[in-house]
Amino acid sequence: MTNCRVSKPRNGLKIRALQGGPMRTITVFNSVSLDGYFADKISDMSWAHNQEQDDEFTAFVAGNAKGGGALLFGRKTYDMMASFWPTPSAKEAMPEIAEGMNRMKKYVVSHSLNEVTWENSELIKGDLVSEIRKLKKQNGPDIAILGSGSIVAQLAEAKLIDEYSVVVLPLLLGSGRSQFEGLKSRRDLKLVECRSFKNGNVFLRYRPADIHDDLH
Repeated sequence: MTNCRVSKPRNGLKIRALQGGPMRTITVFNSVSLDGYFADKISDMSWAHNQEQDDEFTAFVAGNAKGGGALLFGRKTYDMMASFWPTPSAKEAMPEIAEGMNRMKKYVVSHSLNEVTWENSELIKGDLVSEIRKLKKQNGPDIAILGSGSIVAQLAEAKLIDEYSVVVLPLLLGSGRSQFEGLKSRRDLKLVECRSFKNGNVFLRYRPADIHDDLH
């Protein structure tokens, strides 16, 4: 593993509400191809898991899953995740990651679903931006968005995302979906962490440029 050179080491982030109390942070965590797609042209994301074995990267992903927190999904990503992680095959192939995915609190944004059956899941049916503003102010663990491109774009537009974490994979898809489809205005970011792995993956973590270090 080779570390990229970054000006600041990894540290925690805690945003404060206007009234002075702490707020839950929201982080995007997605794998993307070198040409910038998080899903291919048929919205499949399984290519991100068909990689050369790298024990260090596997441990990195498992460590994130074991770290606690909550997850936020759109309906399509929820359907895909819920069809895999609770299964015996997931628990056999990736036991630590499966345990974390099943254990963590999960929020699912959907107007079409009437219920969510994956353990520890809660359905959100109201206006996305309003509901997430309320969620950030509630007590609870910080929240990570996986997949869910339409949610990422809307929350980025509303300036509700506190960190953007991406794993850039050494492959080209040629076409597909950007996780920022629908973003209408520019967002300036600053790089706060960079880490590379033997399998060619590069982890990059950014914060909005207007989040200052004295808020950490």
